[in-house]
Amino acid sequence: QVQVLYDFSGEPDSAELTVHAGDILTVTREDVGEGWWEGTNHSGQTGLFPAAYVEPYEQTDFWEEEWDDDWECSPTPPIPSHDALHTTNETNPEGQGKPQDESAMAPVFGRKNFNRYSTFVKTGGEDYILGGLPRYVPESEKVYIIEATDAGGGYQWAPSTSPPYCCVVAQPKKESKFKGIKSFIAYQITPSFNNIQVSRRYKHFDWLHERLEEKYSLIPIPPLPEKQISGRYEEHFIERRKNQLQAFVDCVCRHPVLSRSPVWQHFITCTDDKMWKAGKRKAEKDEFVGAIYFYAIEAPEGTINQHTLEHETISCAKFVQNMDSAVKHLMETAADQTKKHQGPYKREYQKIGQAFYALGQAMGTELPKGIIHEKLTSAVKAIGDSYNDIGKMFEEQPKLDWEPLGDMLHVYKGLLSSMPDILNIHKRALQTKRECQKIAFGQKLAPNQLEGVNRRTDKVSYALLAEINHFYHERAEEVSKALKNYITQQLEFYRKITDKLENALTALEV
Repeated sequence: QVQVLYDFSGEPDSAELTVHAGDILTVTREDVGEGWWEGTNHSGQTGLFPAAYVEPYEQTDFWEEEWDDDWECSPTPPIPSHDALHTTNETNPEGQGKPQDESAMAPVFGRKNFNRYSTFVKTGGEDYILGGLPRYVPESEKVYIIEATDAGGGYQWAPSTSPPYCCVVAQPKKESKFKGIKSFIAYQITPSFNNIQVSRRYKHFDWLHERLEEKYSLIPIPPLPEKQISGRYEEHFIERRKNQLQAFVDCVCRHPVLSRSPVWQHFITCTDDKMWKAGKRKAEKDEFVGAIYFYAIEAPEGTINQHTLEHETISCAKFVQNMDSAVKHLMETAADQTKKHQGPYKREYQKIGQAFYALGQAMGTELPKGIIHEKLTSAVKAIGDSYNDIGKMFEEQPKLDWEPLGDMLHVYKGLLSSMPDILNIHKRALQTKRECQKIAFGQKLAPNQLEGVNRRTDKVSYALLAEINHFYHERAEEVSKALKNYITQQLEFYRKITDKLENALTALEV
């Protein structure tokens, strides 16, 4: 059972339960996730309520009642203000009356600024910063942050102890089930560390993406290709989607945390249907998701430099804002150029080709035969053929330059769009820390409790800096690689056009 600390009004026509301070609730589920529990009130009504708004219900002794009465009379009431933080000191088993350890602290914020849709609150961010519900972390879940030794410095995710690997997405093919009633495209994924092929549908990728987003709240997850119903069995669409899925897979494989994630490893290695379903259920019940995953972070012991932290976060926010619009503009340009290559550019060059070819045909009609004249006629027709071929080349060219560039930009845009939410999660963590410092200044929070708050907030900050560092390095490499491919393909394209025109010129000179 738990006791409600503050009033909470549930949304009408929702699963939320309206509760009042002092109510005793029976908790029926703690695994709802996102900072919510399910419980039943004295009237038998069942619904969801914020876990941060309750505390374990126990018979209190005189000392605790005295503390609570004193708190209620304080000039800063706990309802509904973020300036108030409720802490409970319990007597130890020996009855010495010592304050509880900071890990057992149960601080609760008021109602006023509570945002039921806040990612930070719903994923248990405040609970983590305030030291609620610490838990055992298995070694398989732990991730380490180290100080970079290269010239750039800063903090980074510790490299995986396993060798780097890649996965190839290939052989997309149309399959069906229920005797052909339902059709879908299956993609074959082959990891380099075992060369064992697994078959996955787009819906499996979609499920994986949801799991990764839920689990890693401080890591931007690369986007999947856009969903599309019409034309999804057309050859070009299937090939383009395969390439975009490859870009997603490449991005995950290169990330030091995502690449060793249990759900990702299950996705790329499981070949047995029963094992797949069991692993799927396990991933959906994963305890270490959202802010709970912060417990798995092993960060440097030192206190983080606040000046460096502020500089890095402000710079990142400005960078993301500027890059977002620039990347969007280049994406639109890539899409526009692709359409023009396959439409107007192709048509214009083929119109030129048809005009020259028609001239060649006209030159060869009802005139005296002569070897020089026949060669000129053939040469003019060859000019027409050259321009017609150039038109076809324009149609095919985007697959080699603009589309690969667009695929890279699609991933980049998706990562950029996730960064503001990640920065906001960190901002909320810092706000929670500052509020705790205010309360500690009023001697309503023990020094060891504040020390715990500072340490946990620093862990979130270290994780953010490690991810920003990875984001910068990764995108610099990928942008450079994509632009090199684009320019290389452009050079090759115009060399081929030059070759076509030089061949036409040679035909005229014979």
